[in-house]
Amino acid sequence: MVIEAAQTAPDFTLNDQDNNPVTLSELKGKKVLLYFYPRASTPGCTVQAQGLRDSKAELDAHNVVVLGLSPDTPKKLTSFINKQELNFTLLADEDHAVCEKYGVWQLKKFMGRENMGVVRTSFLINELGYIEHVFNKFKTKDHHEVVLDYLNSK
Repeated sequence: MVIEAAQTAPDFTLNDQDNNPVTLSELKGKKVLLYFYPRASTPGCTVQAQGLRDSKAELDAHNVVVLGLSPDTPKKLTSFINKQELNFTLLADEDHAVCEKYGVWQLKKFMGRENMGVVRTSFLINELGYIEHVFNKFKTKDHHEVVLDYLNSK
């Protein structure tokens, strides 16, 4: 079951692209856009990351820290960041434990085949550590616009 708005964001510590540990609860005092994506360097994930990269100044103005999370290795995340010149942190959830905590590790169907994977979902976590908003209906190319529209409506 996916975590919903008003719930406490489950805390976690994961390694980033440089193998440095990042703990969600240490970011209290800032808003965090925690976005889950299936795999680094795939077309949809690349477009989504580029949109967030290009919106960094606007997100900064709203005191939002972006954390991208996928079941990739730190090495693959480093390659993705370098190739796309990303300006935010990516986290490696190799055993998909955090994906499971947030309810985004689900059975997916693609081209007639079923397998477990990440359902693309983003959580806006407020300064106190609560889920403020869940974004689960967007196209990868519009993700950053949906997030900014929400932030600008507050």
